[in-house]
Amino acid sequence: MIEGRTHTSRRVAGAPVTPVTPTSENVPGWLVTSAGWSWRLIVLVAAVALVVYATASIQLVFIAVFLGLVVTAVLRPVVDLFAKIMPRPLATALGMLSAVALVGGLLTYVVASVATQWESLSQQFSQGIDQIFDYLNDGPLPINVTSTDLNDWVNRGQEWIQSHAGVIAGTAFEQAGSVVEVFTGFALAIFCAVFFLTSGHRMWGWFLGQLPQRTRASWSAAAGAGWYTFSGYTRGTVIIALTDGLLAGIFLAILGVPLAAPLGVLVFIGAFIPLIGAPLAMVVAMVVALASHGIWKAAIVGIGIAAIGQLEGHVLQPLIMGKQVSLHPVVIALAVASGTLVAGILGAVISVPLIAVIWSIYSRLRQQHSTDTSSPPSTQDEVSEDEEAAEA
Repeated sequence: MIEGRTHTSRRVAGAPVTPVTPTSENVPGWLVTSAGWSWRLIVLVAAVALVVYATASIQLVFIAVFLGLVVTAVLRPVVDLFAKIMPRPLATALGMLSAVALVGGLLTYVVASVATQWESLSQQFSQGIDQIFDYLNDGPLPINVTSTDLNDWVNRGQEWIQSHAGVIAGTAFEQAGSVVEVFTGFALAIFCAVFFLTSGHRMWGWFLGQLPQRTRASWSAAAGAGWYTFSGYTRGTVIIALTDGLLAGIFLAILGVPLAAPLGVLVFIGAFIPLIGAPLAMVVAMVVALASHGIWKAAIVGIGIAAIGQLEGHVLQPLIMGKQVSLHPVVIALAVASGTLVAGILGAVISVPLIAVIWSIYSRLRQQHSTDTSSPPSTQDEVSEDEEAAEA
């Protein structure tokens, strides 16, 4: 007994001492992994919530910077072209004036078109309303609506407006501040765009100079990927919107639909709102065609604008944008819905490019990290590993 105990004590005394962690041995591996991912997910959600809260607190500034970047992305090729033959500040001024002249001329043409066709359109609209009532009363639909019913609805609407005149006036007075904010944000966006176009590269170089040396490459790669995606999406959307508006205007003009040019501009504006903008523009065009030319012409208008939408989705977007914006339709639908819930129509407009930029930055950083980890170690790394092994 004594010899056995002595032999056992010698064997234990000569064995290497290893730390024992009885708590980790009793925890399943899947639970440890789940806990690790859970706290990381909590931190990520908290960071996103903090960013959303901060953005909502300075919403006007965020919108102004976003619009300034949009103007910069659209006008930068024009300014770069002008800068080849003139100083950069003068090229920026000329590019901004060209954009203002283009938008102003387009709006002037739309207003002139509406003014010249308004009288004939009102007459056709009255005839179209009568055709709609005739179709509802005599058509196959189980609906019976007369002009008397319409007059009753109009009278009830007028009575409601008169009874709630004070509330409506108060709401309009409150919205006056929103109008001032819109003009303020627009002016701030133009101010930012001028400096982005004139000296944006110097501003970015100064920002990189304030960062630690080891992080500048990652910041530069992320910014390059994000700007490539954002500028490609913005320019591609403008080109596609112009194409849709021109095709819709020509198509409506061929059919003889009144206000073809303003409706084409409406289709152009609707192209900037993903998923919901084009259908809304199509419905408005169909209503005008229905009121002026009847239900069959309205059906033809709906089919034609839907065909233009299919041309956009299957031909124009892959051809113009390419792989700059590669998001699944489900992701786009969820992004638009989330943006609409958070910030209304504005959220629907900016959600898709924002998600596209975030995804491109993540993909670029992940690719860079994979390249860094898969590359062979340098001589200094090998020496460090040898020293660590020797110390162990």
